Amino acid sequence: MSADTGDVRDDDVRTVDKKPEPEEGVLVRRPGPQELHPTRTHRRRRALELGLAVAVPLALVLLWQLAATQGLIDDRVYPAPQTIVEDGWERAADGELWPDVWATLKRVLAGYAIGTVTGYALGLLMGSLPLVRAALEPLLDALYVVPKLALLPVFLNMFGLGEGPQIALVAVTVFFFVWISTMAAVLAVPSGHRDAGQVFGASPWQMFRHVLLPASLPAVLVGARIAAGVAVLVIVASEQIAAADGLGHLIFDSRALFQNDVMFVGIVCVAVLGVVFSELVRIAGRLLTPWAPRDRGRSQS
Repeated sequence: MSADTGDVRDDDVRTVDKKPEPEEGVLVRRPGPQELHPTRTHRRRRALELGLAVAVPLALVLLWQLAATQGLIDDRVYPAPQTIVEDGWERAADGELWPDVWATLKRVLAGYAIGTVTGYALGLLMGSLPLVRAALEPLLDALYVVPKLALLPVFLNMFGLGEGPQIALVAVTVFFFVWISTMAAVLAVPSGHRDAGQVFGASPWQMFRHVLLPASLPAVLVGARIAAGVAVLVIVASEQIAAADGLGHLIFDSRALFQNDVMFVGIVCVAVLGVVFSELVRIAGRLLTPWAPRDRGRSQS
């Protein structure tokens, strides 16, 4: 009796310990490392992304250096990175580089500020008032497709030689990017948000402050970030045509004098300026819109 009981109990234990086999056709998903160790997985992913971000440009620079030193490319046309760094350091130490950097930077900042304010104001107005949008949108669409450098002679006639044409060209370029993103963002605000504000009796200012601004600002800042990079491109092209200083003038003048090492110093400075300016706009946007989703191209933190 006891033996039979013991056998039954052993069978019960074996039956309980045995894991049931999943039925055929049933998908069983077990938690992976991301669910089990999210912090550790994020750190590893972030370290991998940072490593790739550093390794790829560094590998290209090393290949360039190797090709220049081994004579695979003409170092008179494409100077080695070491030569570019040494020349840039020397020009910076002698104070020859900073006036050009400052000239470009102040033009970008002034034009960017003017273009952002005017583009945001008009985009908000046109997105909120259909009649204003109907009156101005065709004209602005026609002006938008005009190459901005084609407007430089117009600005030279208006403002003469000096800072005016450069700043105006950057302002117009930034204006269109911010205007389009702002108007589209305001039009994309769900009607339910507007209806809720009207139900609660919101005034026009309250509707803007508590409905339109929070809902549209993330998209507006995306346009402002794109405009930051384009502003640097435009000012460099403009300085090559109608300026006596600035990084664009440095690049163009160095090429004319066959000082290719100096030319590449200017190109590197433009790249650094564009990246830093765009990143500062992105950081400012993150601080101004903590409720907005993070950039999909970057890791969550």
